Amino acid sequence: MNIELRPYQQECVDTINNLENGSHLVSVATGLGKTVIFSQLKRRGRTLILSHRDELVHQPQMYFNCSFGVEQAAEHSNGEEVVSASVQSLVRRLNKFSPDDFDMIITDEAHHAAAPTYKKIYSYFKPRIHIGFTATPKRGDKVRLDDVFDDIVFSRDLKWGIDNGYLSDINCLRVNLGYDLSNVKKKNGDFDTKQLSLSINKPELNQTVAESYRQLAVGQTLIFAADIAHANALSMLIDGSVVVSGKTPSEQRKQIIKDFIERKIPCIINCMVFTEGTDIPLIETVIAARPTVNASLYTQMIGRGLRLYKGKKCLTLIDCVGASGRHKLCTAPTLLGLDYSSVPLKKQALVTGMLTQMQETIELLINNTPRAWILNVQKISLWAENNEVNMRGINWKQGCDGSFTCSLGNNLRIIIDAADNLGKTSVYTLKNKYSYPDMIAEAVALQGAFDIAYEYLNENYSNSKPLWDKESAMRWGKKPISERQLKLINRMKTYSNIDIDFSDFEVSTLNQYEASIVIDRLMGN
Repeated sequence: MNIELRPYQQECVDTINNLENGSHLVSVATGLGKTVIFSQLKRRGRTLILSHRDELVHQPQMYFNCSFGVEQAAEHSNGEEVVSASVQSLVRRLNKFSPDDFDMIITDEAHHAAAPTYKKIYSYFKPRIHIGFTATPKRGDKVRLDDVFDDIVFSRDLKWGIDNGYLSDINCLRVNLGYDLSNVKKKNGDFDTKQLSLSINKPELNQTVAESYRQLAVGQTLIFAADIAHANALSMLIDGSVVVSGKTPSEQRKQIIKDFIERKIPCIINCMVFTEGTDIPLIETVIAARPTVNASLYTQMIGRGLRLYKGKKCLTLIDCVGASGRHKLCTAPTLLGLDYSSVPLKKQALVTGMLTQMQETIELLINNTPRAWILNVQKISLWAENNEVNMRGINWKQGCDGSFTCSLGNNLRIIIDAADNLGKTSVYTLKNKYSYPDMIAEAVALQGAFDIAYEYLNENYSNSKPLWDKESAMRWGKKPISERQLKLINRMKTYSNIDIDFSDFEVSTLNQYEASIVIDRLMGN
């Protein structure tokens, strides 16, 4: 199969081909062709491809023009140049291989690489080089990939793909179904399917999904349901729709896709079938009627609609949301690794619009709402606890992109960037938003970044400790708002040229620490 690589694909291939050895990570957004990229890598010997999902094992075969073997269920390889394996099958068959059988290992969906099954495989084989590919945005959890991969050698995210004309932009909408997932348990990194279906497969909720389809969907539509029963219930309410599941025979599935492409079928409702590897560029709407807390799964679901197609202006994404309790649902901002939990609940319905403008939308909702400023500072402690990070008592603010900022007065700030997929980040100061960063440290672990920032502040800004030391701020800040603070905020409210919404609380009820947060933000720090 002759493949003409896009410029960025060729750049990635050249970058990897120039590596002699080691273990390296490539971060390429869904739709930018990671399978095409790793199929074109120069081979010096045999190659092993590891996949997390069974349906991905056969997918790369069409891109290789050499012998291709499979290790999955009843299929066994026999010395082929390229072997594609299900991790779950290969981990039980290691004894049929020699440790030096493969020159290169490629790990697809490499965000799973920290799992014990993967590590058992890695510890057995001794390849010259290991390349991991992931489409998942920057990690926000405690999973460590830096003990598997040495560095990130190439990165192109979703926004880059859209901005450079390789992927469709997304018009992000939200529909509140009114479900409650507070008591739904998690299983294998996501909601328990049976409990999830019981919570969302209800007549009144399904009617809302169907009505959302009729009112908001544009063109050819793909709906994700929780299970077959949920998919069938939705299909009964949507004229012309067809259900596809894992039980749908292969030939029938191919015919359904053909009819969909020819617009004979307007809507396909599926349950966990079209999450990976299905290329249907003309998909114009994706409805996520199946809530998930798994960022990788969500990214793959929405990724089905990212391909460009003649006449397709953008992808319409409809997130079906509801009460989630302690669970953090994946919605459109997840695609860019954005966190909007600092947006007050009453305003979260406004987190809509084009994906490429999503960060600005969230920042606007946070920046013009003093209640969000206070909530942001309060939730940082919970973030640190959940991620087992010691923030060294610094008075940080967290951005929706995962970065951390501490104001030092006069518009001077110290900043820690959001950690990448290996947990690495940079520490620097910024005099104002137009200045170049003054780098303090680069490519350091997140905990190391907080330690470095603490040492830097102690050495250079000890006289300003009441500004950056949270304990000091909290100690003096417990008292009710001072008369001076109250007057200052009221004066700044009157003369500020920024549209600030104070409707969600009364300024006089703040304590001095909360008032200092409001004053700090009104002053632009």
